[in-house]
Amino acid sequence: MSRFITATDRYIFRLVIVPMIGVFVLAASLLLLEKMLRLFDFVSVEGGPISIVFEMLLNLVPEYAGLAIPLGLLLGILFAFRKLAISSELDVMRAVGWSYTRLLRVPFLITFALVALNFAIVGFIQPQARFAYEEMEFELRSGALGASIKVGEFNTIEDRMALRIEESEDEGRQLMGIFARVADDAGQVLSISAREGRFLANREDRNTIILRLVDGVIVHDVAEGSPRVLSFSRHDLPIDLPAIEEFRARGEDEREYVLPELLEIGWSPDSTAEERVGSQANFNYRMVEVVMMLMLPFLAVALAVPPKRSTSALGVFLSIVIVVAYHKINQYGSEVAEIGRIDPFLALWGPFAVLFVLISWMYYQVAFVPGGQAIGFLESFYSKIARRLKKLIGRDKLRGLVPEEDLHGQQDGDMQRQEAASGAA
Repeated sequence: MSRFITATDRYIFRLVIVPMIGVFVLAASLLLLEKMLRLFDFVSVEGGPISIVFEMLLNLVPEYAGLAIPLGLLLGILFAFRKLAISSELDVMRAVGWSYTRLLRVPFLITFALVALNFAIVGFIQPQARFAYEEMEFELRSGALGASIKVGEFNTIEDRMALRIEESEDEGRQLMGIFARVADDAGQVLSISAREGRFLANREDRNTIILRLVDGVIVHDVAEGSPRVLSFSRHDLPIDLPAIEEFRARGEDEREYVLPELLEIGWSPDSTAEERVGSQANFNYRMVEVVMMLMLPFLAVALAVPPKRSTSALGVFLSIVIVVAYHKINQYGSEVAEIGRIDPFLALWGPFAVLFVLISWMYYQVAFVPGGQAIGFLESFYSKIARRLKKLIGRDKLRGLVPEEDLHGQQDGDMQRQEAASGAA
């Protein structure tokens, strides 16, 4: 084992693993934070408990891990080889006979482990988490999660009661400023106002809850006759709970199926044409996302090595663009294939073939062509643009620091010296 994994391999492992974990955590955190803001707004509007936000975010982790894991793997390897290249350690390793393929031994071991992890996530964990997220969202909308009454608004319950609460404390347990208007089938109407109250469970009938009111007034309106007014120190008002619709069964969306189920539906003669196309598109989408990770070490090396005497970070930017753009292209191809506009195999594996050829050519230029650069033309164009920007920025700074007349005088002096030098020649 010591011959297979040398001290250099362990050194490369340390260089890869630290930025890889950092990028994965950063990418997943940014995606979750962006979604967290929307969920907080959604839960507050629906009047649900705040704790449900974190449960929903937990079910989103597998969804975002499908993109964060490849991105972390790519940038981890890229930053490691970029550091070796800038510090000239890569040149020393190459001089003693280590090829790029040999240097990628440990990164490929990491890649195989992450491929297996990502396969389990997109094939089995992600569909279950997606269904759980959809179910929580449905239950939050329907009130099955015990969503509280919206404060400051009139809430209609079973078309027979209008309830309004001014303030809510203790996570909805303590209510202040309560007004309720209840009507029955006989046309009688009760208008109730109370200083405070709280909801209590009804042990005898689970389809109703008790709103216990304190210090209030009841106005009883009848169809014929004058209303009656009653003051109370405590009054229990039963409230019928609305019937909660059951959530749909899993599988209405192909993305909620695990891989064995997709295989069974997508290639079964008993399935409809729409089900076969949708299942095949989703199956190919998941597989191509996993297989693509095997090409990331080659892409990382191709983009990590900058030109000699250069510390350009163009490869880092380009690597992120390639991974994210390829992920979006696969999503679009899957959606187009699901509606039957293109063959699922062609829609998903076609872009993979193009990326495979591109990465192979880029790696060949770096690993086997002496002095070769995968993005040499882009590096040259980028360096020219950078030099021009530096000149413009430097000229603007000079104009800001030196008065305009002094600047013109300096330019005139330079021209006179050049003329004198040319006359002397």
